[in-house]
Amino acid sequence: MSSSFSPPIYELGPDFYDEVLPARFPKAILRYRNQSAAKQIALDQLSDEQWQKHFWAFESLPGNVKTPLALRYHGHQFQTYNPQLGDGRGFLFAQFQTPTRLLDLGTKGSGQTPYSRNGDGRLTLKGAFREILATELLESYGVNTSKTFSVFETGESLERHDEPSPTRAGVLVRLSHSHIRFGTFQRLAFLQQSENIKKLVAYCVKHFYPSLSSYQDQEQAAMFLQTVSQSSAHLVASWMMAGFVHGVLNTDNMNITGESFDYGPYRFLPTYDPNFTAAYFDHSGLYCFGRQPASVLWNLYQLGGALKVAYPDLPLDELLNGFGDDFNYEIHQQLLKRLNLRNPLQEPSAIQELNVDLVSHLFQFMEKEKCLFEQTIFDLHSGGITERLGRSPQGGLYQKESFKALQDTLECFEIASEEKAQHPYFQQPKACALLIDELESLWKPIADNDDWAPFEEKLAEIRSFRGVYS
Repeated sequence: MSSSFSPPIYELGPDFYDEVLPARFPKAILRYRNQSAAKQIALDQLSDEQWQKHFWAFESLPGNVKTPLALRYHGHQFQTYNPQLGDGRGFLFAQFQTPTRLLDLGTKGSGQTPYSRNGDGRLTLKGAFREILATELLESYGVNTSKTFSVFETGESLERHDEPSPTRAGVLVRLSHSHIRFGTFQRLAFLQQSENIKKLVAYCVKHFYPSLSSYQDQEQAAMFLQTVSQSSAHLVASWMMAGFVHGVLNTDNMNITGESFDYGPYRFLPTYDPNFTAAYFDHSGLYCFGRQPASVLWNLYQLGGALKVAYPDLPLDELLNGFGDDFNYEIHQQLLKRLNLRNPLQEPSAIQELNVDLVSHLFQFMEKEKCLFEQTIFDLHSGGITERLGRSPQGGLYQKESFKALQDTLECFEIASEEKAQHPYFQQPKACALLIDELESLWKPIADNDDWAPFEEKLAEIRSFRGVYS
């Protein structure tokens, strides 16, 4: 880090955060160190002792954030406004300016803050384990996600109502492209802080969307909202094509760069089911798989409503009515990327029609035959090669009449990359998936015998096809 670097978060000033102290933990047992992510911010050469000093004891990095900062925000939780939020068990620890973007290191489970709301500020080790697997697999599926950076087991025992207790504790660090949430703006709107809203827009444009820097005042705010909408459409489309259900799509769980982060009760679809819900407490299915696009758009309207406190003439409907078209376009692009296909047509309406056919025939087939979601995407990579379909665990489904419309549509596309088509990952019969039963089976040897070998084997499997879907 350059000696002239000053963490940009300080540009916002103390209205946006509180200085806090990290918890003091009795033990430091390193469970996960992401060398690939560390290399992005030139921390991959840290010794084990230095890693522990910074990411367990949370001694500040030289020339970086001096004291951890708990960020202030509000948000809608299950569409009910809650002004009692903020970083309740985490903080912003450091920032890094890379050649291409600004990155943050933030924590989860690092102790109490003014926003802990009587909580202990801790994270279960199982929660950290689940987040590692979510971020690793989503990255391999090509989703724009935060990176789990470090996890230490801390030697504490926690009481939780949603898992057998007492349970082990951990502290997690994540690398993210911004910790500015939709709820960060909502808090300022709730407090009627128009000038701070304008300051935050300027900060976001400067550090995350510099291409908008030529715009001024309301026009800049409008372009900012529209760009966040486009980034969010890309994100939710990539979730849908990964069969991913976030579980808690509250406005405080969405950031302005369109990056997925903060994984709680997530799930991956077993079979295609629009009504599949991840969170056991989501009794109405508000955030079920099929409603994720609508939930993201609703959240964008809350962000827009917050901006209107400072920019009252902002035309929200006009700015957000392109979300549906953006989402549909991204669905097509994400599916083609996952299937390694290229649409060979030239005329825009013909391209659109063929892409729509592919999406509709795929999901009609998957729904009718109750296909395994990820296995089907895997089987149809590069157009559904006959030999691959034949060795699939669900190969019999591809012999059915119901597959013919999809098969005919696939034949209209070209393979996008012969190199990806020949990747060793696709020479095996089974896709790498992560359903809830496997999550539990991976956790059991850790809980019972402190045996991390199956977890490490799963990580190796997940990383074995990194780059195939990007």
